[in-house]
Formats: sequence, C-alpha cells, structure tokens
Amino acid sequence: MTVFIEYSPYFLAMAVLAVASAFFSCAEAALFSLQPDDRRALAKGNAAQRTAIDLLAKPERLLTSVLFWNLMINVVYFALASVVGIQLEQAKRPSEAFATAVLALLTLIVFAEMLPKTLGVQKPRLLSALLSLPLSGTVRATDAVMPALTWVNGLAQRLLLPGFRREPYLELQDIEKAIKLSSGDRHLADNERSALQNIVSLSELQAEELMRPRRQYDCYQPPIHLANLGGDLTRSGYVLVSEAESDEVAAAIPLKLLPTAPKTHLENYAQPVIYVPWCASGAAVLEELHRQQREVAAIVNEFGETVGIVTLEDLLATIFEDHSSRSARMLAVASIAPAGDGVWEVTGMTSLRRLQRHFNAPLAETHSATVAGVLQESLHRFPEAGDEVLWSGFRFHVLSVDESGTLRVQLTRALGDGLWE
Repeated sequence: MTVFIEYSPYFLAMAVLAVASAFFSCAEAALFSLQPDDRRALAKGNAAQRTAIDLLAKPERLLTSVLFWNLMINVVYFALASVVGIQLEQAKRPSEAFATAVLALLTLIVFAEMLPKTLGVQKPRLLSALLSLPLSGTVRATDAVMPALTWVNGLAQRLLLPGFRREPYLELQDIEKAIKLSSGDRHLADNERSALQNIVSLSELQAEELMRPRRQYDCYQPPIHLANLGGDLTRSGYVLVSEAESDEVAAAIPLKLLPTAPKTHLENYAQPVIYVPWCASGAAVLEELHRQQREVAAIVNEFGETVGIVTLEDLLATIFEDHSSRSARMLAVASIAPAGDGVWEVTGMTSLRRLQRHFNAPLAETHSATVAGVLQESLHRFPEAGDEVLWSGFRFHVLSVDESGTLRVQLTRALGDGLWE
C-alpha cells in the first residue's frame, strides 16, 4: 500500500491511460461486431448511431486510428510502470518492483483488453452508439498522420503479403481452361465445370422456376412458440413468419438458430425476407440476398401476391449439385425418373427447361414454366387424376394429385404429333 501512496501520481496517470485503452478496445470490438441488421437499425437512428455507421464506412481508417491510439497509450502506460519499477529497484525494493510490474501488466490485459472487448462483443449496438461520438473525434485527430500510416501499412503489405493484380475481365472460356489446367483429377475438373455451368445458367433461370410454391412450405402467424412446430422440421428449412393479419411471408427464422432461441415468441428472432418479382433471374435473386444479407426471398406476381419463396440453400444447391431440382429438394424424388420402356414419371413442378435439356427436344412456346403449368394451360382448370394432355411431342397422363396439389405425371413421347419422333 505504501508503494501506491508514494507513487500515487504515476498510478493515477496509469489508471487514466488504462481507462483510455479500455475505451478504444471496447469501441473496436463493438463496432466490428455489428451484424447487418444492427447496422441497418443504427443507420436509421439518432446522430450517435449514424456516426457509428459513418465510422464503419471506412473500416481501414477506423482500425488504423484505434490501433494507433492504443499503441501510443500502451507505450506511455508501460513507460510509467517502468519508471516506478526502476525507482523501486534503486531503492533496494526488488520484490515491490516485481509486484508492480506484474500488477501493471495484469491490469492492462484484464481491464483494458479482455473485459472491455467482451462487453463490446456482447452489447455491440448499445456500446457502438455510446462510444461513437468521442471515437469519431479521435479518428479525426489522426487524419494528419493518416497518410504516413497508410504508406507504412501499404509498404508492409507489399513486402510481407504480396498480392496479385485483378484482371479487368475474364471470359467464360478462360475460366474453363483454367479449371482444366489446374486440376489433375478429371472427376474434380468435371465437378468444377458443372458448377461453373450452373452459375452461368442461374442467370437464365427465372425465380418462378426456382421457387418453392406456396403449398410446399408452412407459414406461421405470430405469436410463434416452439410448441407450434410440433417437434418436426419445416419443409423449407426455415420457420416462416407471416404478417399479423394475412398469410403473406414477412420474415424467416433459420432452423439452425432454434437451439439457441427461447421457446416462446420466436418471431422476435426472425429476419425480414426480401421481395423479388417472379420474372427476376436466379442470379439477381442471389445478388440481392447477398446485398441485403438475407437468406429468404419471397416471390411475388404482378399483383403483388406472394406465390412462393426461394432460399439461399435452394440457390446454392442449384449451383453445386449436378442434378439439382425442386422435386429432389422438396419432394425427395427425382424430377424425371424412368418408369419403363419409353415411359417416364415426372412431377408437376418439373421445369420445362429441365424437360427440354433431358430429352434434347424443342418445345412449343408457352407462358408456363413447369409441367403443371402446361397441364393447367391446356386443360383450363386444375389437373385431376386420369387427365391426358398431348403437348409438344409429349403425352402427359396425370397419375395422382395429393392434398397439397403435387402432381405425379406419366410421360411418353407422342408419335405422329408432327413435331418430332
């Protein structure tokens, strides 16, 4: 205790420096722990909350400033601790000098690093708003030396982490050639080529060809409790939350979050969905999901009604699975399966694009995108078991229609139709 009294000015200054270091550590952890939803909420808040978002607009500037001030504070802090330790050594008090050094180190680690960063990670939105205004002033104070710091940082990156220049443009053929040359495993190269082709085809597929129709997913009105799910996994992989007074999809909760969520009022943990038109391409849907950091897109028709959903998992399956189809994902059956000599069994949601690619046959023009759509367009009503339709060289025979509207259709190649044999 006598040491603290004798060197009270030093310890007081060190305490102030430790608080300053804790401020920067907490601010850094809080700001860089903000999730996309947090950032969107802060962007619509008060001046302090908007300042936090402005700081994150230039993350390199923010991080450089925080590290600069933390380094300066720590240097001065340990310089003062060293002065106290040297004076104690000169006074023949080595044990007290050692204890002072250890205490100074532990104080900085625990109270200026571990504790504030833990708080920042646990309460990022609150602490980002509280600390943003003073932090903004310190960031502006480093603008005078920022060019020099940026130059040193760039030099270090060039020496220690050399990178490659970005090509201004790559042709699809260039990527395919690179895959062939880079992979000695033919099977692996085929998989990479298949994924590449699926990525390209994603720009040709419309959202209505990828979506899960309304009857193929469950939607719950709030309040939603875990007991409402009945202990079963949802078909879409998400707990879909509807609007309060309608069955339109408004938000979604990934099933992977349920183990950490409470058993009541799950809607409070839901993430809003995005809305895209039925005619949007799969690539556009994926880009919009990535831009807004969402996982579910609600597909709407020209009247603004929700006709289905597309999930991020659906899009990734379309890219990385060789024979991905909605039938396989939703019904656990193949979209086109052999059922005998010259006979196949297809589902109603089998896309005409897949049908054309499978049989390598031209198809007549139609406004429909699926087999079920062609049947409805031809019959002018919803198909029933036993219905037969001859269309574009194919004979469709409806085998069954279940309660959810899922069709099982027998398909044969129609001869003498004048189109192809």
